[in-house]
Amino acid sequence: MATDGARLLVSPEFDGVTEEWFDPEAWGASAVPVDAGGRGGAWFLRSGASELVLRHYRRGGFAGKFVERTYLYSGARRTRSFAEFHLTRELHQAGLPVPRVVAAIIWPRGWLWYHAAIIVERIPAAVNFPDSPSVGDESLWFRVGQMVRRFHDWGLDHVDLNCDNILVAGDDIYLIDFDRCRRRSQSSSDRWRGHNLQRLKRSVDKRIGPKGGIRTESLWQHLLSGYHGSGGCGIRN
Repeated sequence: MATDGARLLVSPEFDGVTEEWFDPEAWGASAVPVDAGGRGGAWFLRSGASELVLRHYRRGGFAGKFVERTYLYSGARRTRSFAEFHLTRELHQAGLPVPRVVAAIIWPRGWLWYHAAIIVERIPAAVNFPDSPSVGDESLWFRVGQMVRRFHDWGLDHVDLNCDNILVAGDDIYLIDFDRCRRRSQSSSDRWRGHNLQRLKRSVDKRIGPKGGIRTESLWQHLLSGYHGSGGCGIRN
């Protein structure tokens, strides 16, 4: 149960989740801050044999200097955490490679504002794409392209498609962090697909480009080959 007006959503597969789970201090040494990517406000958690990720929603850019965690309330389902909760569950149920979502919460702040947080399962042995020991392998980039295409074919517009939202765990590749993302209809323009890929390319140049001995331009072409090889949408970047 949530207290003081907080509203909590919990996936049916998980028992015993309470509002206290969203407080990193309540976890003590079992909460470890996440360093890679993001704007802070994320922790790795250990609950028995389970490993989880807690993320508090925080603003970036200029606005984040003044209202770091506060968002305008326009209905529970449209809040950042509840919207991501529902979308992540939908992606997982569609068989796409995403972590299982555990729970989401919103804390009202007055009548018009709220704070929010979400908990998802941690992918075992996963590392961010730039930190993978196989980051220089053409086959990995090809499979990343195939993975992105699967999500696009489902209709996912990932508005923050960057290297740190791609996880590599052995032979498996996952996509994470669906805040502000949406499912596009089949009748919508393909322009959003190109925008996603352009954003990923900028992230590749920033996060992987400076690594010594990594031929990012050549490897990027392998990513595009994987993307275009699984269909024929005709986008070129």
